[in-house]
Amino acid sequence: MYTKFFGLNEKPFAITPDPRYLFMSARHSEGLAHLLYGVTESGGFIQLTGEVGTGKTTLVRTLLGKLPDEVDIALILNPQVTVLEFLQVICQELAVPLPKDSTSTMALVDALNRYLLDAHSRGRRTILMVDEAQNLSDEVLEQLRLLTNLETAKQKLLQIILIGQPELREVLAKNSLRQLAQRVTGRYHLEPLSRNETMQYIDHRLKVAGSVGEIFDDRAKRQVHRLARGIPRVINVICDRALLGAYGQETRNVSSKLVKRAALEVSGQPSAPRVLKWVAAILAISALALIGGSLLPPAIDVDAAAESAMLEQPDTTMPEPVAVAESNTAEPLQYDPEPGFEQQLVAGNLGVSRQQSLSQMLMLWGVETDEGSAYDCATLGSYGLSCLQQRGSWNLLRQLDRPAILTLVDSSGNSYESVVTALSDSEVEFTINGGKKVYPLADVSELWFGRYLIVWRPPNGSAGAIAPGMRNINVLWLRESLAALANETLPGSGDRRYFDTALEVQLRDFQRRHRLQIDGLAGQRTQILINSMLAHDGTPRLSGDG
Repeated sequence: MYTKFFGLNEKPFAITPDPRYLFMSARHSEGLAHLLYGVTESGGFIQLTGEVGTGKTTLVRTLLGKLPDEVDIALILNPQVTVLEFLQVICQELAVPLPKDSTSTMALVDALNRYLLDAHSRGRRTILMVDEAQNLSDEVLEQLRLLTNLETAKQKLLQIILIGQPELREVLAKNSLRQLAQRVTGRYHLEPLSRNETMQYIDHRLKVAGSVGEIFDDRAKRQVHRLARGIPRVINVICDRALLGAYGQETRNVSSKLVKRAALEVSGQPSAPRVLKWVAAILAISALALIGGSLLPPAIDVDAAAESAMLEQPDTTMPEPVAVAESNTAEPLQYDPEPGFEQQLVAGNLGVSRQQSLSQMLMLWGVETDEGSAYDCATLGSYGLSCLQQRGSWNLLRQLDRPAILTLVDSSGNSYESVVTALSDSEVEFTINGGKKVYPLADVSELWFGRYLIVWRPPNGSAGAIAPGMRNINVLWLRESLAALANETLPGSGDRRYFDTALEVQLRDFQRRHRLQIDGLAGQRTQILINSMLAHDGTPRLSGDG
C-alpha cells in the first residue's frame, strides 16, 4: 500500500525471516560464527539461544545459504514429538530408508548408523539442526545424546545444533541432563539490539527495500528502540505500522510521535504509554504467521530455501566470520609486513577514488585508459564491460573469481575504495597504482562490510537476465556454455536460441550444484560464474589463473 509512496520496491519491515534483510550486528556475527563452527567441526553439540524475535530463525536461514557442498542437513522444526517420531523425522529428512520395523527405536538407530557410516565414507558430513529446542522432552534429549555416540575411531558421525529460547539453558542445566550438557562444545546467547544498532537496523532494511533518502528521523529511531527494547521482530511491527500511518497523513517523514502512535495502535492498549504489554500478543501473532508456512520450507525444499537467500538478488549478508570454502588453487600470497591495515588505509596508501578504481579495473581487462578521462559504470559499456554492485562475502567473491572494488569503512566511519586482485584463504592482495600490497584477510574483514563492485564481460554485450521463453543470441550462449561445462554435445535439431523447458531444467541443476538461487533464471551472478568457469587465458581472476 505505502511502498510506492515512499519509493520502495517492497515492504521493508515484514516479519518473515528473509536473509536478504539480515542485519549483522556484532551479536548476530558472533551467533553466525558459532553456527558455522558447528558445521565445520565434528562432534558434540552447538547451542544458540535468544529471546523471541531476536533473529535466530533468520540466522538459521542464512546458515542454510552458506552450507558447504559436502554437508547434508536434517532440519527439525517441530520438536514436540516422541522419541520414536523424532527418529522417524530424522530419517525422513536425510532420506534414510526406513527399516521394516519402523516402530522400533533400535531399528531406526541402526538404519541411521548405516547411513552415517556410508556418508562418512563418501566424504560427506551430516548435521542435525533442531529449532525451538526448548520444547524437546527429556527423553528426546537423552536420545540426542545417544546419537552422538555414533562415531568412528577418530570423529563423531553426527553434529547437532540446538536453537531455542532462553529456557533451553534452563532445560540443559537439569542434573538429569548433565551428561548431555557436558557435550555442548559451543554456547551463544543472542541479545537484543543496542540503541545504535536499532537505528542502523532500521536504515539497513529501508536501503535493502530501495530507499534512497531518510524516512525515519533520529528521534523516531530512538523511540522505536525504547518501545521495542531492541527486539528485531517488534521493531519491524512498529516500523511497518508507522510507515502506514505516515502514508495516511501523506508525509514522507516518520516522526517519534508517529512511532508512538503506531505502537499504541498495534498494541490496542492506548493506556500503556511506556510498558510493552502488547509485545506478547505481537509475537504470538507473528509466530502463528510463521507456523502457517513462512518460517521455513518443507524438508524437500530446504536446499532451495538455502539458495534463495544467496544469489541473483542484492546480497545483504556480512563477511563471514568463519570461512568454509575449499582452499584456492592459487600460489600462497606473500605477506608484506607493514604498519596495521587500517593505518595504511587511513594514510591513503590503499584507498582510491571511484574513477581511479574503475580505471585500474579497465587496465586489468587490457583496456588502455586516459588519465584525464572520467570513468563510471555507464561508460564501461563502450568497452563491452559491465558492473555488478552488491553485498556479499569472501566465499562469494571466491566463487565469482573476478577482481573486485571493495568499500572499506574505518573505525571513524570514513569510506574508502580499494582494488582487490588476488584472494586466498588467509590473505588479500590489493593493487594500487601498479603496486601490490598483501594483508591478512582477518584484518581486512574488520573493515569490510560486504559491499563490492566487480567488472565483467557479459555475453554479446548484454548484462540482462536470460529468462525462460526468450529467443535471442544470449539464450544460444547459455545453451552452449552449459553444454560445454557438462561435456555434452548440443542436439542437432531444435531452435537453439529459444529458452525451452529442457534448458531451464539444465540451468536449475547448474544453480543447485553451485549454490545459486534455484529459479531457472540466468541473472548476472549466474552468468558471471559460467564466464569464470569457461574463462579464456588473460581474463583477470582473483584465483590468479588468468
